[in-house]
Amino acid sequence: MEATATIQDELDKYLKREGITINQFAGISGVNSGTLSSIINGNRPIAMKQLDRITAGMGLAEGDFYELYIDECVIHSTPDWRRLGPFLQRCAELDKLECIRRVVQNIMDNISYAQVLFDTAEEFFGQGKRQAAALLYEGVAESEKYQHSERLAVCQYRLFTIALGKDQDANLRTAMHFEYFVERLDEVDQLNALKDLANIYASLGRWNKVDAIAEELGRKAAIQYQNKYHKISRRAAHKEPARPLCFYILYSHLLRSAVCDERGDYKQALHYVSLYAEAGWVKEDTEEARQIKDQFKEWAEANTYLYRLMSGQTEVLADYVGFIASRENEIVPGLIKIMQAANRFHFSVDDIIERFQPFLGFKEQRTLMGKLNIQVSTDKYKTLLFELAVYYLDTQRYKDGIAYLFQSLECSVKINSDRSIIQCVGLFEQYRHLSSVEEQEQYKLLIGEVRTINEEKISAAAGSR
Repeated sequence: MEATATIQDELDKYLKREGITINQFAGISGVNSGTLSSIINGNRPIAMKQLDRITAGMGLAEGDFYELYIDECVIHSTPDWRRLGPFLQRCAELDKLECIRRVVQNIMDNISYAQVLFDTAEEFFGQGKRQAAALLYEGVAESEKYQHSERLAVCQYRLFTIALGKDQDANLRTAMHFEYFVERLDEVDQLNALKDLANIYASLGRWNKVDAIAEELGRKAAIQYQNKYHKISRRAAHKEPARPLCFYILYSHLLRSAVCDERGDYKQALHYVSLYAEAGWVKEDTEEARQIKDQFKEWAEANTYLYRLMSGQTEVLADYVGFIASRENEIVPGLIKIMQAANRFHFSVDDIIERFQPFLGFKEQRTLMGKLNIQVSTDKYKTLLFELAVYYLDTQRYKDGIAYLFQSLECSVKINSDRSIIQCVGLFEQYRHLSSVEEQEQYKLLIGEVRTINEEKISAAAGSR
């Protein structure tokens, strides 16, 4: 197709080449003959449905004329949202992301398009068309980058959510970039944003960050709870948070107990457990609120066992095993803590590993309130594999230990977690002299993948300068 061609030219040439009249093509395409005549003569712009029907009538693939459509209706004429909106919808449906990118680049000099593009991005986001939505959010964010607007903050929140994946290095950059915008969000949206940020930093092992964010989450949620349920002068109806307010208060305590756990301060961890164990103060009386209270009560029971266990009270082990055995969603996090305690205090858990063998493979983790995000699930899995490796190596079962270590390293490479990769490499070097030739060759292959990733990082960093 010639670069200077127009859709009208292509249609006219097609009719002449095939020896088809306008009336005949109208029957084939379902587009009125008068409309076709006006389009060919350049007297009428092409609507989106007409473009798709003409394309199908010519026997071409869906979206074949979209690049030309952009030239004609966006670049070389004043864009009309009545045509542009449906066009973007079709591009999203067909995954024509480059077309969306071109449209956004060419219209965002006009700030008046910001609101309609934002509304369309929200539609795409709600429909699960996340990559298409991201292009629109990026366009709106770029046009408003010097504004202190809530819309800019929402765009950045959506882009943060869309960008999160298995690459932990990329997740860290994404979280650090988004953190700057949290305060610009509506006070209700801030609660979910802080929760999401804390979860990402937890999966990255940035516990000081988690602690600071959890404290802020609890403070903001408590203020909103006080305003809603305890002030004599009630505010007018306003936007509701994604979950009942009690959730965010309880979740902040849960996060802070996890921080204390990581710091080895089990006395303080148990203090925070007591704050989410009982929720008699909760005013909400919906089914969701009751489910939240039940979940936190269950977590409190589990964490009371494990913090006692981690502080050296090994007599609670049997009760803890019995507790997690009846709750599938608690098995993986429970096994991690059991393995950590066994490695710290050097007691045998062979029977427990054998009992829970079917749960040692990766699967996304769930709670009573839904599925955990993939970052948290993956982080838990590679941590469990590493603790199993430590356990078997420490008990001189080197073949099993190295096998689990390689699985943990492989998982760490896949999620690009530098911290975990270094941890695995350090452990292998301690036991390299006890590994077989085959295991050393396998290790070389895994380290080769690490080098490749690092080279790609360096190349990407150089290219961005």
